[in-house]
Amino acid sequence: MKMQIFVDADACPVVGIVEEIAEKYSIPTTLLCDTNHVLYSDYSEVIVVGAGADAVDYKLISICHKGDVVVSQDYGVAAMALGKEAYAIHQSGKWYTNENIDQMLMERHLNKKARRSSHKNHMKGPRKRTEEDDVRFAQSFEKLIQMAKAKEGAQSGII
Repeated sequence: MKMQIFVDADACPVVGIVEEIAEKYSIPTTLLCDTNHVLYSDYSEVIVVGAGADAVDYKLISICHKGDVVVSQDYGVAAMALGKEAYAIHQSGKWYTNENIDQMLMERHLNKKARRSSHKNHMKGPRKRTEEDDVRFAQSFEKLIQMAKAKEGAQSGII
C-alpha cells in the first residue's frame, strides 16, 4: 500500500505547503472539506463532504490507512489516525504521537470544562499565523514525510 496524505482542509492554513512537499516526493494527496469551504486544487484530489458536524473527520478516518499521513488541527482526528497506525501532524508542525495524544486530549477536555464553568464560550482565536509558523510547519512536515517514506521502504524491502 503506497503512502498517501490526507488533509482535514476546512480552514487549514498549510494546504499550499502540504501540496508543495507532497508533489516534491510524488505522494498522492487528498484534501477533505465540507460544503462551507469548497476548495480547488491542481495537485490534490478534493473530496467535498456534507456540512454535518464532524462529517469531514469521519470521512478522513474512513479512508486513511496504516502508513498514511494525516494533517489536522483536531486532536480527535489525530487520535483516530494514530489508532489506524497512520502518522498525524498539527498545522503548527507538532507531531501527534501515541506518547503525547492522551495528554493533548485531556488538556482539550479540561479547557472545554473550564470554559463551560466560566460561561465564556467565546475565546479569542489563535494568534495570527506568521511566516515563521509556515517555515516551522514545512520543516517538520518534510521530516515526517522522509521518516514515513523510510519506514515504508524498510517494510517493503526497498531502501
